[in-house]
Amino acid sequence: MNCRIALFPGSFNPFTIGHKSIVDRALRLFDRVIIAVGYNCAKESDCRSLDERMEAIRRAYCGNEAVEVASYSCLTADFVRQTGACVIVRGVRNTVDFEYERSIADINRRLCGVDTVLLYTLPEMESISSSIVRELERFGHDVSSFLP
Repeated sequence: MNCRIALFPGSFNPFTIGHKSIVDRALRLFDRVIIAVGYNCAKESDCRSLDERMEAIRRAYCGNEAVEVASYSCLTADFVRQTGACVIVRGVRNTVDFEYERSIADINRRLCGVDTVLLYTLPEMESISSSIVRELERFGHDVSSFLP
């Protein structure tokens, strides 16, 4: 049987209900989804620890053997090769996300020969982003409704 493995990379700082929605929908298309928690030096100053981020995602998918949580610090294209994934999955909220993801998808395809599947965010989750959740948290707001 040809196992179809999708890689869902991101910094997930934090992993939001928007991210979870993308993974849940990807699970209907692929046999397995590897949620790849990457180190992003551009987002270093406001970072939950890698262990905290991975543990939160593992709790969200506790008991689901089709989901794996892994960390990486190399290029996403290199991690795709390491995992044997056949596709990269990304979520898109708006046209700004689309333009950015299109450029990254082109580079990843050139580097590792793997296509990127873009899943559009559900309308009720379009405004949710990790950076907004972090900002709300910083000012003492309850963010539990944005987290799985």
